[in-house]
Amino acid sequence: MNTLFIKNMVCNRCIMVVQNELDKLGLKVKNIKLGEVILEKEITSNKKNQLGDVLLTLGFQLIDDKKSRIIEKIKNIIIDLVHHQNSDSKANLSDVLSSNLNHDYNYLSNLFSEIEGTTIEKYFIAQKIEKVKELLVYDELSLSEIAFRLNYSSVAYLSNQFKKVTGLTPSYFKQIKEDKRKPLDKV
Repeated sequence: MNTLFIKNMVCNRCIMVVQNELDKLGLKVKNIKLGEVILEKEITSNKKNQLGDVLLTLGFQLIDDKKSRIIEKIKNIIIDLVHHQNSDSKANLSDVLSSNLNHDYNYLSNLFSEIEGTTIEKYFIAQKIEKVKELLVYDELSLSEIAFRLNYSSVAYLSNQFKKVTGLTPSYFKQIKEDKRKPLDKV
């Protein structure tokens, strides 16, 4: 088994931390990305257990079952779309997930809801609201620019969704400046 799946890898810093731990264990990496590591050689069960223990102390977790791997891939694709791609792509989320994971969207949606207790759409909205909070705290973009960057059809729609999720208007959130952001793995 050359491919490892790791839960809670949500940013480039996570990739660096995991890479560092793999290096310490003498495991050569062929490729590493959010939630997935491809090793040059097969890992022994002893090394895998060691890695699993170390990763747990750092807030990560090795994933073994197929359904959990799919869920983690869905989350990583959404996190990447919302937080790491500054594109104004208007691609449909269901199409993006289906094409990246080679599964029918209905299957992915039902699996996600069954395992996570929420819908893919609600998870996607939660990630978008966290990104809006981040951009409001940075105070570099107007609400119109934020709405455009995150593909909202209007500022009003963004504001309504923000208030529905947080209980606050974006302008009030910006005004109080308390960091009410959650870590991405807690969303």
